[in-house]
Amino acid sequence: MLINMLIFFVFGVIMGSIFCKIGFRLPLKKNLFTPSVCNSCEQELKFNEKIPILSFIAQRGRCNYCGQKISMIYPLFEFGTGILYVLTYLAFKDFYNANLTIAFGLAFVSSLLLIMITDIKYMLIPNKLVLLASFVTITLKIVLGIRNEELKSFMDVGYELIIMAIDAIIMFLLMYIVKKLGELIFRKDALGGGDVKMMAFVAAILGYKLSIVIVFFASFIALPISIITAYRKNNAILPFGPYLAAAALFLFLKNISFESLLELIK
Repeated sequence: MLINMLIFFVFGVIMGSIFCKIGFRLPLKKNLFTPSVCNSCEQELKFNEKIPILSFIAQRGRCNYCGQKISMIYPLFEFGTGILYVLTYLAFKDFYNANLTIAFGLAFVSSLLLIMITDIKYMLIPNKLVLLASFVTITLKIVLGIRNEELKSFMDVGYELIIMAIDAIIMFLLMYIVKKLGELIFRKDALGGGDVKMMAFVAAILGYKLSIVIVFFASFIALPISIITAYRKNNAILPFGPYLAAAALFLFLKNISFESLLELIK
């Protein structure tokens, strides 16, 4: 099991590096396949300067060409992705059709990580990203349902897709209402449009009931940071997407369902 964990960690670290590249380029509509360069001097990086985490350590956090500091977000995000990939493996390794279940889990986790990195960097969640994440993750969820014999006919598949669509629409409308109420009360954007679309995607996968719990959980996580920001009189606008993603990841990887939460309350 330790070998598998190491494999998933290394795979996650590599994917984390790729996610950073996609997340930093996609919102700016830059070519995703051009070579990586230093963000300060735009010097093309050599292979040994692009190794996740290790290159950052070897270069002592600075560019070899211009000496500018490399953002800590790169090694931290790469390391975090590695840890989340390991946790995904541990969460689903004992499930029926474990390999496919892990693939579905990684797709959902990766989607949230990509959304998180773009929101942190630009406070923007591209529509293309949400649509691609929805297509890949929903497709894997349907295939998993078929392989698990939960969906035995085309009618079952159609019914499942309708349920997911209804969940997504309900959550979209709820978040949109919250967004508009926030604008009326605070006279500014209290919730981004990307957050609304992201939670519609999450609801399609986890259901709208658990997604509502995720919103409250994310608000609880964000509260201390918001208080500290207000205390320091920092007017920086904090994106809510990463908190939503973190709350969704926690509940997903803990295999917590809305029904299990109700049982705890009882």
